[in-house]
Amino acid sequence: MLFQIGATLLDACVLSVLRQEDAYGYVLTQTLRDTIEISESTLYPVLRRLQKEEFLAAYDVPWQGRTRRYYTITEKGRTRAGEYSSAWTDFKGRVDVLIEGGLAS
Repeated sequence: MLFQIGATLLDACVLSVLRQEDAYGYVLTQTLRDTIEISESTLYPVLRRLQKEEFLAAYDVPWQGRTRRYYTITEKGRTRAGEYSSAWTDFKGRVDVLIEGGLAS
């Protein structure tokens, strides 16, 4: 991919995925990889930061003798995800105008 994904856009992507359903790290990474280039080593610091900011919460589930840590979006996180979605729509529209050769209004 030619474009770098910044921290804010990555936060928006993570929160958007978790708005749909809770997920553990590996599944979350694979879901994001379907659209953007991301590694687990990039994702886990983002998850920790989003938890610290109270946009996410985590809980553990035993699975085949191991423990999986699931992440769930909080109400504060849902609010932030909505803000990101609105801002993205506006930003994307403006960039599309520039890239397609027009002028922003």
